[in-house]
Amino acid sequence: MKLHWRRGAELATTGCALIALTAVVPATAALGAGAAGLLYQQHCAACHGADRLGGSGPALLPENLGRLRPATAEQAIRDGLSATGMPGFAASLTPDQVMQLAEYVFTPLPEVPAWGLDEISASRILHNDPASLGDRPDYQADPLNLFVVVEAGTHHVTILDGDRFEPIHRFKSRYALHGGAKFSPEGRFVYLASRDGWISKFDLYSLKPVVEIRAGINTRNLAVSGDGRYVAVGNILPHDIVILAARDLAPLKLIPVRDDAGHSSRVSAVYDAAPRRSFIAALKDVKEVWEISYADDPPFHGRVHDYRDEGAPAATEKFPARRMAVDDYFDDFFFDHDYEHLIGTAREAGNGQVVNLAVGRKIAELALSGLPHLGSGITWNLADGTPVLATPNLGEGSVTIIDMRDWRTLKRIETPGPGFFIRSHELSPYAWVDSSAGPQRDLIQVIDKQALAIVRTLRPEPGQTAAHVEFTRDGRHALVSIMEDRGAIVVYDARSLEEVKRLPMDRPSGKYNVFNKISGSSGTSH
Repeated sequence: MKLHWRRGAELATTGCALIALTAVVPATAALGAGAAGLLYQQHCAACHGADRLGGSGPALLPENLGRLRPATAEQAIRDGLSATGMPGFAASLTPDQVMQLAEYVFTPLPEVPAWGLDEISASRILHNDPASLGDRPDYQADPLNLFVVVEAGTHHVTILDGDRFEPIHRFKSRYALHGGAKFSPEGRFVYLASRDGWISKFDLYSLKPVVEIRAGINTRNLAVSGDGRYVAVGNILPHDIVILAARDLAPLKLIPVRDDAGHSSRVSAVYDAAPRRSFIAALKDVKEVWEISYADDPPFHGRVHDYRDEGAPAATEKFPARRMAVDDYFDDFFFDHDYEHLIGTAREAGNGQVVNLAVGRKIAELALSGLPHLGSGITWNLADGTPVLATPNLGEGSVTIIDMRDWRTLKRIETPGPGFFIRSHELSPYAWVDSSAGPQRDLIQVIDKQALAIVRTLRPEPGQTAAHVEFTRDGRHALVSIMEDRGAIVVYDARSLEEVKRLPMDRPSGKYNVFNKISGSSGTSH
């Protein structure tokens, strides 16, 4: 039995902070764990693992099922899922057995399973020796103007030529990619993380997979160091951060995430802060932000918490973690242009917090409501030189414009509904924001970045979800995803705002332009 949860994948691959622990469905009195467990071993274990940690199919744990509803799980078991290899079991299971299996996979394990350095190392799969790969692209296209497009509906990745808007390669990915594609500094390699913890390295020159490793059971996202040497993986299960060697994904260190009292925490997000030569991690269950240095000579002063291998001298310690206390839990965050400040969503307060990384503490609060999606925030300068940030809101239809000099709100732009993403480009006068979290999910608003006003409303496909705009390298075209079965990538002229081309795809969610990502474009996330 191969449960490939399509609805969970729809939200799990957008590269934003949508992952959440699904509410556990309590077992009914009629459900004996033994009976459900026996059904699972008979019909599911071959693909999903006897321990529910995954195999050829994904892990079946509450933490891994995203926003999937039990009723949808029952339908998947009963009817199967097209384009996934998941068969239907209506002929071999009774309705009561289908319900028992659905409840069983939403039941948490009695304890967190072990997934340490030994298990991580044993999972590593070398597909192609890096030394055997050529040193030039095997195609006629600008390798820095490629888009890596995640097709959530079929668990594939398409490599798209950003000049001709034609696919040049397509390959099957791990189940439910999540957290966005990340690139090596020169843009040759792309690193992908799946919800099930698989980290994949793919060569954008030879168009071949290089190596994979399972760094966790449930992974939030990954980050690649600015010097190209390391990959950091933030996990939801187990509660840890794993450091890998970027060249071959060999595991280097496992950092348990816990506070002084021993309380462990899931990782909300981990990103690279290249000028600081460090990774920054926000935590879901501990009111702290961590900075993990990958410098050869870590510069930390003040409150530092190191997890040293037992018996190892301090001089050999790598990747020390500096812990900064904050007033609230951070769900996601982004950096200002100089990486001096971290701006994050405060979960309980429902606003934003600004942390100065030099002093290691909060210096300001942002007057934001409606659960701002700061992980999608962008920045630009107004005509008078004022640096601003803009963020959509997941709970209400608005885009908030913040003055980054004093962190006050300059303007609140009303939109037709809550949105997940706002995107722009240095050479574009416009910022594009979706309304995909609300009833008018088919609308895209185009905002004039100087007038701070909506100048055009686009409806790429009536009645279908439109989201996640990304620009080409030169900023002349904007690509919009129609996130539906039999959806599409819609290409717009970023100046005239007219449609140029439409490429059919199955639930294209995230799409990532190589140049804009590696150059640190202020119009997109990193």
